[in-house]
Amino acid sequence: MSTYHLAGIVPVAGQPLDFKMDWHDSLMPIAPDYLAVERAVFECAWAGCETIWIVANDDMTPLIRHRLGEWVQDPVWIGRRMDPYPSQTRKQIPIFYVPIRAKDTGKRDCLAWSVLHGAVTAFEVSARLSKWVIPRRNYVAFPYGVYDPEIIREHRKKISSDKPFMLCYNGKTVQDGEYLGFTFDKDDFVKCRRKIREGTGQYNSKVMEDGIYPREKLPKEERWSARYFSLDKIFKPVIIDIENKVEVPWYYNIDSWDGYCSFLGSAERKEVKRPHPIFMKYHEWNEIGVDDEG
Repeated sequence: MSTYHLAGIVPVAGQPLDFKMDWHDSLMPIAPDYLAVERAVFECAWAGCETIWIVANDDMTPLIRHRLGEWVQDPVWIGRRMDPYPSQTRKQIPIFYVPIRAKDTGKRDCLAWSVLHGAVTAFEVSARLSKWVIPRRNYVAFPYGVYDPEIIREHRKKISSDKPFMLCYNGKTVQDGEYLGFTFDKDDFVKCRRKIREGTGQYNSKVMEDGIYPREKLPKEERWSARYFSLDKIFKPVIIDIENKVEVPWYYNIDSWDGYCSFLGSAERKEVKRPHPIFMKYHEWNEIGVDDEG
């Protein structure tokens, strides 16, 4: 068993889109009984992630957890035909739910910040357990990009390596604002966090009193600009390896109503189906010291 820890990040918390539904935008259905956030989790499973971290606000986490539970099956390990005991060698991928901190809410809680917050949380939690389980890289799967997640199965070794990996469509990647999967490491994290910190605060730093402290407040619409930062602005510094840049055959951006309708009216929508329950259904871990009477 490899000790390489690839952490899957599924960003959910961010500024609302234009759907204006009673439920969260990531819970929009893309097929019967199949939600956008579930597709992103399944993509992380195909990528070979050892853990999956869903970054969501506290008010949405219970509903997402009700759909996904606490773990999913690795779709590659579940279908090993040459294994004499396949049911005993299945690999469960734990799902962790990460809330946005109160001090970041309304200040820098864009979708890109959810990615970075999920990565630093995965690092901090793992580091407290052991240095051997610290994630080497992070794989990001977005709910608002729809494509076949199974296409990355053949690239699992590339994804779980020290070289950067990135999906693209018509030459465009996450660095162009598209919701396509990619990996990043701790060095990329530091560069992207610097971009977040370029956002404005509550005060105008150009107007200083005594040359030390700002005293003039910015207009309300100009305060905390980082909460509106786009993906292309934050992830421009991520290193690209041309050899590990994979083109997807089809892709739909569903972060708007028009894009959502374009996907539903496409021929590819018929290819999108909910995974079999053996791969994805509600599961919980047994509590410590409690017998599983089921």
